[in-house]
Amino acid sequence: MASKRTEEILKRMDERYGTEYVCYLNHDNAWQLLIAVILSAQCTDARVNIVTKELFQKYATLEAFAAADVKEMEKDIHSIGFYHNKAKNIIACAKKLVEEYGGEVPSSLEELTSLPGVGRKTANVIRGNIFHEPSIVVDTHVKRISKRLELTKEDDPQKVEYDLMKKLPEDHWILYNIQIITFGRSICFARNPKCGECFLCDLCRSKDKRVN
Repeated sequence: MASKRTEEILKRMDERYGTEYVCYLNHDNAWQLLIAVILSAQCTDARVNIVTKELFQKYATLEAFAAADVKEMEKDIHSIGFYHNKAKNIIACAKKLVEEYGGEVPSSLEELTSLPGVGRKTANVIRGNIFHEPSIVVDTHVKRISKRLELTKEDDPQKVEYDLMKKLPEDHWILYNIQIITFGRSICFARNPKCGECFLCDLCRSKDKRVN
């Protein structure tokens, strides 16, 4: 059950950012989104979208990714951080999807996290965006801002996820992440947050809060 304060936070978020589900990573199907999310670790969505525009043309099928040469894949994604591991994981993930799942992306958390390069965050992005299963994605924005709003005191992403599952209504689990990303990119920065412009300032309990 959400508290009155949490309900007010969500109400203001809805009013400011709307309630439409938006995915910032370009994709045409489930496996493309899965690859895009693997690439997005510690990288901006904008950079990933630049890379995948050509990548998804070069490797037009999941089978093409599964058969890719790792050194060539590294060159293809070189502008993205941690490209050695990401290239290896993407090819291994594609192979497992082709060989064990008939080329279909599974929907369960257990099956998704069994795929190379896929953790809970990536799995929950897929569950929320592809299968519309209520899922909470804990990225850097969600972790930082949820702590500032005292919706969690945890640092471990999985513990943050469990705290938010208890405090947020299910119909806002996916939406919360979408809204928080926009909020974190425009107002609630990690450094020098725009507290004077923040529509949640009176509800914020952060020691980082800057009020003139």
